[in-house]
Amino acid sequence: MRYLIILFTGILLFASDATLEIVKSTDNRPSVAIQDASEFGDVRTRHKFFRIVMGDLKVTAHFKVDDTYRQSRYDAMIDPLLKESDYLFRYRFREDEQQRLYLDAKVFDIGSKSAVFERSYRVSNRARYPFLIHRAVIDFNDFLEMPSVDWMNRYVVFSQYSKPKSADIIISDYTLTYRKKIISGGLNIFPKWADRAQKGIYYTKLGNRPTLYYYNIYTGEERRVISSDGMLVCSDVSRDGNWLLLTMAPSGQPDIYRYNIKSGVKERLTFYSGIDVSAQFTGDERKVVFVSDRMGYPNIFLKKIGERAVEQLVYHGKNNNACSVHGKYVIYTSRESDNAFSSNTFNLYLVSTQSDYIRRLTASGVNQFPKFSIDGESVIYIKHYASQSALGIIRLNYNEGFLFPLRGHRIQSIDW
Repeated sequence: MRYLIILFTGILLFASDATLEIVKSTDNRPSVAIQDASEFGDVRTRHKFFRIVMGDLKVTAHFKVDDTYRQSRYDAMIDPLLKESDYLFRYRFREDEQQRLYLDAKVFDIGSKSAVFERSYRVSNRARYPFLIHRAVIDFNDFLEMPSVDWMNRYVVFSQYSKPKSADIIISDYTLTYRKKIISGGLNIFPKWADRAQKGIYYTKLGNRPTLYYYNIYTGEERRVISSDGMLVCSDVSRDGNWLLLTMAPSGQPDIYRYNIKSGVKERLTFYSGIDVSAQFTGDERKVVFVSDRMGYPNIFLKKIGERAVEQLVYHGKNNNACSVHGKYVIYTSRESDNAFSSNTFNLYLVSTQSDYIRRLTASGVNQFPKFSIDGESVIYIKHYASQSALGIIRLNYNEGFLFPLRGHRIQSIDW
């Protein structure tokens, strides 16, 4: 596993926003020690299991986690030397006669020396073992009535460059440990989940004409949706799955369109002579937030569907070229340097649409394609460095961030 790295301490720039407060009393978090009782895997594999368990517990931001690797029998008594921790998370990987993989998880309250939580999980495809760990940590977190971290169990979909003029579509867990190639051959870019249940994706294949396809990740069903001259990207899908927000440029300049999947009818939403791209639904899906250069540089704007008026949303930064929306919050990417012959710095910022609240989320490097989690409490993004990429996770309420490198590969775009 490409192990996580703590990234930053967030920066509060202007006024605070009462609805998104950073948790400061982290010393009160319960402490957790970990024991490996696995009956499956060699030493290297068992340490990989341990790193994912430890990483999941840390990424919740709800626990102080002991990094020490310990082994034990699954039914052993609690080691008295563990008295410094509040809980002991003991797990066991094992297999049955059909070679199905199991994870047993048992948590002890060290003070009372009693088991307070125990579950078993099974998967037939061994490559999906990270999801067994994610599920166990989610359930333990829920047992303690901590804020939900269900997003850990969701797939990430991304486009990965494989060679010149070629990119594959990959689904993975959030740590990039589990990865499965689902689309290959040609230049396949900008994957977007087609539904909240993550059954299918939309993606663009570049060829003679950019074409948008739908692909079901479980059945392998693929169908053409729409083609266009110029460019064609699906940037958002309505909650009911019936409407797509597309960036299209049939006449040379990109504009935002709303496309109905059932009827095949498209409606042009923006009419600017320059660049309008990357629209996201907001406001009960009666409004869209998008990127436009109508001020002479890329920035973030809002408009009501069916109206011509456009409202500027972001007043910080002079090159804001990507965004994600959740409720009244917008995360955007801002280019903060202008180097003609070297890499530029792109940082992520969080702003409220109802106050002057703004917070910088990254401090350096090339940070792009931010995406909110479904609950709005976490952000996923891509960090580029050298000739490869990493997936970043930011836990907004806890001011903590983590990186999961994809060694040897560069990510084109991502969705969660």
